[in-house]
Amino acid sequence: MLKYDFIILGSGAAGLSLLMRMIASSHFNNKKILLIDRDIKNKNDRTWCFWENKDGFFDHIVYKKWSQLSFYGESPNAALDIHPYQYKMIRGIDFYNYCFERIKQCPNIDIKYGELKSVVHETEKITICLEEEELHCTPAIIFNSIYKPSDPSKKKIQLLQHFKGWLIETDSPYFVEEQATLMDFRVHQRYGTSFVYVLPVSDKRALVEYTLFTPQTLEPRQYDTELKDYIGRFLKLDKFTIAEQEFGIIPMTNERFHFYQSGMYYIGIAGGQTKASTGYTFQFIQKQSQHIVDSLVQNQSLSLIPTSSRRFHFYDSVLLQLLATKKLGGKEIFSRLFQRNKASRIFKFLDNETSLKEELSLISTLQTFPFLKASLQVLKP
Repeated sequence: MLKYDFIILGSGAAGLSLLMRMIASSHFNNKKILLIDRDIKNKNDRTWCFWENKDGFFDHIVYKKWSQLSFYGESPNAALDIHPYQYKMIRGIDFYNYCFERIKQCPNIDIKYGELKSVVHETEKITICLEEEELHCTPAIIFNSIYKPSDPSKKKIQLLQHFKGWLIETDSPYFVEEQATLMDFRVHQRYGTSFVYVLPVSDKRALVEYTLFTPQTLEPRQYDTELKDYIGRFLKLDKFTIAEQEFGIIPMTNERFHFYQSGMYYIGIAGGQTKASTGYTFQFIQKQSQHIVDSLVQNQSLSLIPTSSRRFHFYDSVLLQLLATKKLGGKEIFSRLFQRNKASRIFKFLDNETSLKEELSLISTLQTFPFLKASLQVLKP
């Protein structure tokens, strides 16, 4: 029978972030850890972007940072004052390469590849069923980052943030690489809340990402059509090459996720670490990972780890209610938000780090009647 102290299911941002923090602490040097995933992570399949007001745990693999951001909404382009924050990008391939190089140096960590089918808890063992084998292990602490959508419910609001990005390249210098576009709502809103962000990584290369908050995804060709249209109309580019492509889907829901259920601790998206109203996830994963490691090192119960505040969950639910019912579009909401508030205050709010006083000040700048009506809908039993 296999003996492990910890088992981590999934080697995405959540699983690897937790494991890297374990490796960074000498407390885990003699602990046996098993990492399970269906795929070998050797492709640049995603990009994580986030804001931060200090050097972070993964700062050494940040691919690009911006201190200047633009926002295009209902009014002309607004330059955002984001000090003391910086907007940061980590490429998936850099993240994976760094993490797996660290893992190679740790003889106490094993990796198994295979599609997870089930985890069966018995009195004196755990059976992990993969597609082509079964692993019989002694009892261990399991962290599960594999997200599976729950059944629909009338009380839950469920949207998808889905996006396709092209890393485009021009023959001659074209982009101002210090200036990124956080949100550009000049694209049509026929499908629902839709915007583009543009992240120049050099004067010849930029990631252009078409993003939507809607109940369903589009046909693959529709993303390509919208990207090509945006690049031609707003970037004024006719000639470019596509160096890389990425596609992703992030759940946006007001569902209350369980941290512990069925003998496992849920982390990352599976554990509710996606900001429901924006889809930002990476920084919430980092906070949760550090809480877990701190609790384990201090021999404290993981049940004491703070979960998402009910207050911020309510704010997210109200915004999702407006988007889902189309009573107010994302273009109108975010335009008002960025027109009437400092970007640094908005970032702090979206990080769930503001005080009630700061939140009331910010909320007072939004469209009163639609938000009040949506609030009452959310509060209905």
